[in-house]
Amino acid sequence: MSKLILPANYENPLSYLDSEIAIKIVKDQFEKRLADCLNLVRVSAPLYVSKKSGLNDDLNGIERPVSFEIKDLDEQVEIVHSLAKWKRAALNRYDLRGFEGLYTDMNAIRRDEELDNLHSVYVDQWDWEKVITRENRNLETLKATVLKIVKAIVQTQTILRYAYPQLKPMVSNNVFFITTQQLEDLYPDLTPKEREDAICRKHQTVFLMQIGDQLKSGQRHDGRAPDYDDWQLNGDLLVYYPLLDRSFELSSMGIRVDEKSLVSQCEKANASERLNYPFHKQILEGKLPLTIGGGIGQSRLCMLLLNKAHIGEVQVSMWSEEMRRECKENEINLL
Repeated sequence: MSKLILPANYENPLSYLDSEIAIKIVKDQFEKRLADCLNLVRVSAPLYVSKKSGLNDDLNGIERPVSFEIKDLDEQVEIVHSLAKWKRAALNRYDLRGFEGLYTDMNAIRRDEELDNLHSVYVDQWDWEKVITRENRNLETLKATVLKIVKAIVQTQTILRYAYPQLKPMVSNNVFFITTQQLEDLYPDLTPKEREDAICRKHQTVFLMQIGDQLKSGQRHDGRAPDYDDWQLNGDLLVYYPLLDRSFELSSMGIRVDEKSLVSQCEKANASERLNYPFHKQILEGKLPLTIGGGIGQSRLCMLLLNKAHIGEVQVSMWSEEMRRECKENEINLL
């Protein structure tokens, strides 16, 4: 299968049972450290939202949500793609203010994912959101938050390796910050994905900023919905994963849109009709707090720290028979 990477001479570093124990260590330890370093409280979150609320995240704008009708409500609802918008509304409902925030377990179904080593139809994340002030809607706040999250990951990595010393460390505290335009200038002849691979091979742990707007070439590095991240104040946390010889995205995050960037980005995306949704009206009217937030892949983090070759080794999902056969032949044990 063209999208499946099969590492040569792959040896699974942990048994089935040890893998499950290690997954529990990662999830318990990282969740606690994330909450501590960002001053977050855990809350419950929805699996689905009303279609007419405008709260669902449309990711790159082409993914189809899984939807169904609730009989007693006579209303169409959608399985969430992420909780990017819901979290901001929740912060207002919980009346969290002054650099406080929330986090939650987000479970989603992304039916249009192209399945490979890193991508599954089932998505599990720690989704988090935190209140900031107008004065702190800046690059310094974004970078400082990234460094705190990376520190929590490295601490979790250290604890896991006490239990399983055979595991190799994959994340460094030294984060290299670069914008998508700087990356295009550096590697103009490469595709966006190839640029990510190249910069991660060079710097190991990278935060790639300013994703969503057009570059000087007229192309976008990657798609971003226009109505949650500010495209000038967002980014992806990437690391180089030698097992697959490629960049590995752990987190997408950013400072969220205010009233000006919301209008500007929706106009650029030809999505101005969204401004009529209740959530968007609250932003325009200044009724929602200014926030920073993101999602951190639970299975992605476990896969990386457990040195696994396939995300199906740390989560149960659906794969083609051909992929299952190829994985089994190459000692990749899908759950």
